[in-house]
Amino acid sequence: MGGRLGEWLSDLSVLGISAATFVVMIVSALAGQSVRRFRIARSKATDDPNDRSQGQEEYLLGGSLALLALLLAFTFGLVLNRYEARRQLVTNEANAIGTAYLRAQLLDEPHRSRLSGLLTAYTDNRIRVANSGAEANANLAKNDQLLTQIWAAVSAAGSSAQAHGISMPLLEAFNEIINLDTERKVAWRLRVPAGVLALLLAYLIVTAGELGYIVEGPRGKRAALMLFVLIALSIGVITDVNRPSSGAIRESQWPMIQLLNALRTQSPRAFDQFKASPPVSRNRSQES
Repeated sequence: MGGRLGEWLSDLSVLGISAATFVVMIVSALAGQSVRRFRIARSKATDDPNDRSQGQEEYLLGGSLALLALLLAFTFGLVLNRYEARRQLVTNEANAIGTAYLRAQLLDEPHRSRLSGLLTAYTDNRIRVANSGAEANANLAKNDQLLTQIWAAVSAAGSSAQAHGISMPLLEAFNEIINLDTERKVAWRLRVPAGVLALLLAYLIVTAGELGYIVEGPRGKRAALMLFVLIALSIGVITDVNRPSSGAIRESQWPMIQLLNALRTQSPRAFDQFKASPPVSRNRSQES
């Protein structure tokens, strides 16, 4: 049940979910009004505004609204925490790739140029993966292929790394890249549990029904309508943030973009500018 609900919500647009939430609350409020009219017609009496039951109903409505606000805040906080976690992973991955790129410059050729090129291509593809929609599967397949090539290049550079005494630092840097690849893939698939969404929907229906049952007069109905609009917009924002791979609100890729620009402008030769040049032999005839 929870899986089917999650898939159904994923297939709907954010605007569609907001509109559906608003319609569900309107229908529930109309149902609450119908129940009230039926009760009044059955008792053949009008409600007394000073009746004790009226005050109890308003007290229960206040409690329901407070619980609904608490559940909305909990759900919103849950999706925001996961959004912040994804954003932090982008920065961590950019730092890890940058560190691995710098350590690769200590290797001999052709390992240095090979790893530098693979890391640049990997960074570019990671940005594409984060921003891709319909091409997500193709970009993910290329991502895994690049990871395999990177690790093969690291394995081939083992003797060079050992000769320069950087075997462990080099392995740690590239292991961090592989670990962050897994962490970001998991973060992209995390959603708010379907049970929480179902509970939130149930609270929306019950609270809207209570509002329709209790609220009277044009001013009260306009206020309830405005509340329904605000709740529907909140649900739309929650839904959008809850879609890491397809929503409009995604974590910024700015750290990775800045890293890619730096990798493209700083070729491996840029790190040779302060290396000592080999001595130049002179002709004895020239010396004399």
